[in-house]
Amino acid sequence: MSPLADRIAQVETRIQRACEAAGRDRSAVELLPVSKRQPLELIREAWNLGYRRFGENYVQEGAAKAEAFPEASFLLLGPLQRNKTRPALSRFQEILSVDRPALAQRLAAQAVELGLVRPLWIQVDLWDEATKEGGCPAAELAEVIGLLTACPALPLRGFMALPPPGFPEAFRQMAALREAWQDRLGQPLRLSMGMSDDLEAAIAAGSDQVRVGTAFFGAR
Repeated sequence: MSPLADRIAQVETRIQRACEAAGRDRSAVELLPVSKRQPLELIREAWNLGYRRFGENYVQEGAAKAEAFPEASFLLLGPLQRNKTRPALSRFQEILSVDRPALAQRLAAQAVELGLVRPLWIQVDLWDEATKEGGCPAAELAEVIGLLTACPALPLRGFMALPPPGFPEAFRQMAALREAWQDRLGQPLRLSMGMSDDLEAAIAAGSDQVRVGTAFFGAR
């Protein structure tokens, strides 16, 4: 077994055990490998082991990988600047970091112009962490949701969160937020939360997608 396969097996075991402890089916939780700053050779090895979707933090790096490895799907996780929305829409299959009305408006206009349909996630910040990681504050969330639900080219997939470390209550807060907006919109919404250090707590709270970098690929 290769070092990568061994690390993946360990992560999969953690997810399986977390699902069992939470009374959830393993198939309900997606493991999204975070491949930022990882060589393409390692991503190809992960592909050969059955993984098809990868998360990237930087538009330029992720776009280059998407061009070099078109068989894979790359999702943008990191902050998105207004001047990079066009390449982000062109190269990434989903964008998880929509965090402000102006960005949602620009993405909507350009998606229509490019004739693309791209599922988007709203990165939510309920804990005043925006200066560190970005995220839509609660006061602007309804406006961003309204802009996305009004644009068929940008179907709202769900919410992504980067809660403060060591604060498991944040996952439960996100689960409550998801439930409230599902009822309000009348549509299912997914939660992307939990990383290498806290995926168990995220799964227990109802996360549908955990984003794992170091534990999956190893140190960068």
